Amino acid sequence: MDQPIVGILHPGSMGAAVAACAATNAAAVLWCEAERSTASAARADQFGLTPVATLYELLDRSDIVISLCPPAAAEDLARDVAGHRFGGVYVEANAINPGRAQRIAALLAPHATVVDGGVVGSPPVGGKTPTLYLSGPADATERIEALFVGTAVRTAVLGTEVGKASALKLSYASFQKTSRVLVALAVGMAREHGVDQELIEVASRRTDSYLSEPQYVAKTAARAWRWGPELEEAADALAAAGLPPEMLRATAVTLARWNDAKNGELTLTDALDRLAHP
Repeated sequence: MDQPIVGILHPGSMGAAVAACAATNAAAVLWCEAERSTASAARADQFGLTPVATLYELLDRSDIVISLCPPAAAEDLARDVAGHRFGGVYVEANAINPGRAQRIAALLAPHATVVDGGVVGSPPVGGKTPTLYLSGPADATERIEALFVGTAVRTAVLGTEVGKASALKLSYASFQKTSRVLVALAVGMAREHGVDQELIEVASRRTDSYLSEPQYVAKTAARAWRWGPELEEAADALAAAGLPPEMLRATAVTLARWNDAKNGELTLTDALDRLAHP
């Protein structure tokens, strides 16, 4: 198969680096200069991307378009692309929920073929090797896999259903990103009372991730009746320290869905079912 021409929307820190990897197996990688910042232009130049003047020119010349932009802009950007009746493969690689990914696929039909994508990991520079998870029509996902062969971007296909890649991306991000905010709250509370170094020492004794140990979900459910009030107390301590308490209060509300599981012997499936259907 001839090397495709790829368009990137838009060359942010992730988009430009991913586009540079795609250039390994592409005839060219285009980006649109219209209404972009000098920082975007500098990144595009750094990664050797080819500028075009308008979105129409980019879409007219591209076989594959990769959308990597702030999540809030994803649907409007797809609507602009649909307005030009782009007929190639459109990789919706933004951190959006599965429902939005499916709406975007509907927007671009019947002209474009939409591949749902989700990047897990840091931009592929300096030895970093993120994974681009893909879901969508098999012939289209195969083309995207071929685009990144031999590059720092790994690919993994999750199936043919648009939305699966987005679901995996957001499931992982919900833990990774929320856990970092929880670190800030925990250390902030400890610092207020002069025990932040002791907190870090306690935490350093355990380096495993609870995300890789889902059996703890059932144990958490069995303790929810007392953990919820404990987190309400912690939220009060955050508020007293001038730190935002809402995240811990929301966690306490979530734990309340398990209140009737007090010290029970639940399986993981039971616990998740009760959480979803209180």
